Amino acid sequence: MTIELTSTAFSEGATIPQQHTGDGADTSPPLRWTDPPPNTKSFALICDDPDAPRGTWVHWVLFNLPADLRELKEGGEPKGSTPGTNNFGNLGYGGPAPPKGNPHRYYFKLYALDRRLDLPAGTTKAQLEDAMKGHILAEGQLMGKYQR
Repeated sequence: MTIELTSTAFSEGATIPQQHTGDGADTSPPLRWTDPPPNTKSFALICDDPDAPRGTWVHWVLFNLPADLRELKEGGEPKGSTPGTNNFGNLGYGGPAPPKGNPHRYYFKLYALDRRLDLPAGTTKAQLEDAMKGHILAEGQLMGKYQR
């Protein structure tokens, strides 16, 4: 099953506004999604950049978002959710900050899960993906671009 993931800040394939990047306020963009399967127990979110010079760069890891949630407000991480570690070495969101040159693609990926995950704050993308195996009911994706 597919979840439609959208943002009021940018559309699929469009430029991510500067306020949501390392060149601006570095706040996470607002995100909205359609209803997941009825047995969804939580959501997980990953944002990464496959165009980074040293391989895919992780910008955001967030999990255990409540099953009744259908949006994240700008700069928001709801109560009850658990932030993971991004490749900047921080918890939570770290916006696009690519080297000068070609535009980079940033994939926001949302997963509907059949359970909450018993993982600590600071969990990495790889650890989260491993824990989600066999528990993904539906997923959605939104891609934005940014260039310096």
